Amino acid sequence: MDGIPDGYRNSGVKLRLVAVGTRLPDWVSAGFAEYARRLPRTMPLQLFEVPAANRRNQGLAQIRATEAAKLLAQVGGDDWVVALDVEGKTCSTEKLAEKLEGWRMRGSDVTFLVGGADGLAEDCLTRANETISLSAFTFPHALVRVILAEQLYRAWTLLTSHPYHRA
Repeated sequence: MDGIPDGYRNSGVKLRLVAVGTRLPDWVSAGFAEYARRLPRTMPLQLFEVPAANRRNQGLAQIRATEAAKLLAQVGGDDWVVALDVEGKTCSTEKLAEKLEGWRMRGSDVTFLVGGADGLAEDCLTRANETISLSAFTFPHALVRVILAEQLYRAWTLLTSHPYHRA
């Protein structure tokens, strides 16, 4: 068999990461792609990049608003939206696995929003169904892509009793 439990075979959910930034180091793209590739076809993880706002002659509020409009344009009307924000609720890998199972059972696609260097605008936080923080540490927003992809893969392996997660 393919190692995918029967309950996961035909009940898929699409995971989408919508992130600010288009010119990132190769290692970011490679790291994200590696973990996205490992997820099953019934739970694909796709990356949608939006360009950062032009910082010239714009204040912080305008930069965030411009990026928010680009991020939110990528969100489907029925998507369950998870904003990644420093003020969000932290969760363990086990809790993320529970969330992943809940999202799968809900049946709607999940879109994760990652802001640029200045974070997310209030519009993104308001649209979000939930807000999480990956850590009390501050990470470069490009690294968040790799961390989130790895944690989603790890959560899936926990749910499917795959040996990658050895908690």
